[in-house]
Amino acid sequence: MRTIFWDDDTGTVRMIDQRRLPGALEVVSCRTHAEVAEAIRNMTIRGAPAIGAAAAFGLALAARESQAADLPGLLADLESAARTLGETRPTAVNLAWALARVLAAASRFTGPAGDLRGFVLAEAQRLADEDVEINRRMAAHGATLIDKGDTIIHHCNTGALAVVDWGTALGVIRTAHEQGKHPHVLVDETRPRLQGARLTAWELSQYGIPYEIISDSMAGFFLSTGQVQKVFFGADRIAANGDVANKIGSYMLALAAQDNGVPVYSVAPTSTVDLALEHGGLIPIEERAQEEVLGIQFDGQPVVPQGARARNPAFDITPARLVTAIVTENGIVRPPFEVNLPKFVRS
Repeated sequence: MRTIFWDDDTGTVRMIDQRRLPGALEVVSCRTHAEVAEAIRNMTIRGAPAIGAAAAFGLALAARESQAADLPGLLADLESAARTLGETRPTAVNLAWALARVLAAASRFTGPAGDLRGFVLAEAQRLADEDVEINRRMAAHGATLIDKGDTIIHHCNTGALAVVDWGTALGVIRTAHEQGKHPHVLVDETRPRLQGARLTAWELSQYGIPYEIISDSMAGFFLSTGQVQKVFFGADRIAANGDVANKIGSYMLALAAQDNGVPVYSVAPTSTVDLALEHGGLIPIEERAQEEVLGIQFDGQPVVPQGARARNPAFDITPARLVTAIVTENGIVRPPFEVNLPKFVRS
């Protein structure tokens, strides 16, 4: 099953509800672009490529919702829906990329207004299908970086749940596993939403890949004692100089890896590369509700005192100097990234 897909029978966008995993595998339906926007915002669906596909399908729903009888009116409704969808998560560039791609295709359409609705859906479906093929290509490139028997620290969730299907960094590990390299994964919990403990561990269980869950603060111990050979994580946006915005905690993990001579690999499609941003300091960082931090319980009891406050940036920036290579569908990019990244980002 894909993480997100169009249901022709109902005319809805269906997606795995990632808030319910690993306790239950449930699929929810979105009937309007506003429902898709809320699903992105509340993390029913998450992962940079996955929310890009969700945004594209959201525009397909918006086209069907529109009552406009002519092309200019329908395009205006699509642009309005794109603004609603684009405001949901600011850090992942795939969201804006997918919206821009579908809108650009729609603006070139010259047929009857009624046919534009099917055209937008076809473009969204094309984007989703391409995502699967792109992930497979990334995985093939990235698997060459994994040696037989490697122990890998993986941060956040980058498997099939973070994309339309297969995965980015976890897709690389999955491919290496299928090649008989027998990787072992130390899964960062990835606090505060625990995407690693909840989602990555669940996916690894499905694939039969051996893993152990560790708290984020344990990573330095395993790196310093020589028990880890590689670090892999994804990306939500990569600046032109190779700075990587990824789930909070990636920066500290990369620092510890560099101090211990362990290579760090970021795996992301070229749609995640934002050549318009010179460096990572220009990437907007989403700060989510403090309840995600304060709501954690231990033995059924809150872990924080009543009245406590918290900060909750969802991402941090790993400087390019800490990144050994960036794996894309077009190959493995190595420093200097400001020179080499543009060669791999093909229009």
